[in-house]
Amino acid sequence: MQFPDLINTLQDLHLQLSHQAIRQADQLMLLRNWMVGFYIVEYEQKGIDRAAYGQNPIPKIAQALKQSRGFSARNLYLFKNFYLTYPNILQFLTAKFQLPDYNTINNISIGRYIEIEHIPTIDFKVLFERLTFTHFVELIKIEDPLRRRFYEVQALKNAWTVEELNRAITTLLAERTGLSTDKAAVISHIKNDYPLGVKDYLRNPYLLEFLNIQEKAEFSENDLEKAIIDHLQEFLLELGHGFCFEARQKRISFDNRHYRIDLVFYHRVLKCHVLIDLKIGEFDHADAGQMNLYLNYYADQESTSGDNPPVGIILCASKSNALAKYATSGLAHEIFVSQYLTNLPAKEELQAFIERESLDL
Repeated sequence: MQFPDLINTLQDLHLQLSHQAIRQADQLMLLRNWMVGFYIVEYEQKGIDRAAYGQNPIPKIAQALKQSRGFSARNLYLFKNFYLTYPNILQFLTAKFQLPDYNTINNISIGRYIEIEHIPTIDFKVLFERLTFTHFVELIKIEDPLRRRFYEVQALKNAWTVEELNRAITTLLAERTGLSTDKAAVISHIKNDYPLGVKDYLRNPYLLEFLNIQEKAEFSENDLEKAIIDHLQEFLLELGHGFCFEARQKRISFDNRHYRIDLVFYHRVLKCHVLIDLKIGEFDHADAGQMNLYLNYYADQESTSGDNPPVGIILCASKSNALAKYATSGLAHEIFVSQYLTNLPAKEELQAFIERESLDL
């Protein structure tokens, strides 16, 4: 071994063992947090003097432990919710860390945690060894066990960071995946370094179940637009980060011929106008030409210094992916064809997808 080889070996050894030490410390903190949550719940249910401390003793516990780092009331609530969400893991944890056997907990299952009917199970050993407590802080916010299982499986399969997991949850990835025909493509967007470009701020499909659209003999684009405006706050949340509403039915004119753009937004991060054309039916190639007209006008007449080229979204009830691809390719402006859906996916479909994804964990 030469001197440079020795240095490389020592550096590799340092990095490898330092990483293992940090991971071991993270797992011990995970165990501590779970056990704190367990003991709080045990006291709330069985504490001999619990009546003297009220129905919610956590503020008093936090006050008593104020000298101990990490035991704020907020954290204690998190630890309690962590235990309540993942109650059946203690035997696995104590075996891993060679801790005493805590016989005060009944019905403990080894390596598997709470099994709910019709929800695919998952090996907690894998979950525990790959995720940090900060991951679990995001997961315990999800009340629906099926949706939580979706994010657990995908966090493991895709090695999501906490930021990526949070992005997946806040953009309703479970619902979008359940409704999408290309599920892998929808999931793959989460791993992109955010933001990469315009497409990373746009979604497909858009979930508009909050519109509560009722069946009627005739339903027009004006009805859809009115429903969106009536629920503008929810629609802005569904559009995502950075969208600011500017106008509806924006009129543009050419030689006394008038056209109206359904919805106009400005994106404060992308620094460009976003024009939305609503279609209650299937996307047609003529829709792309019409949107390109709108974008040419906006680029020439409405853009100001510092603005990037405007972007168009054709929001339709259905589309052919091939037709959308060829109709929008080669145009001067970026046009995206997205579907809107007014109903969430059936739980059975999401359950089947989770079961398939869990096979190779």
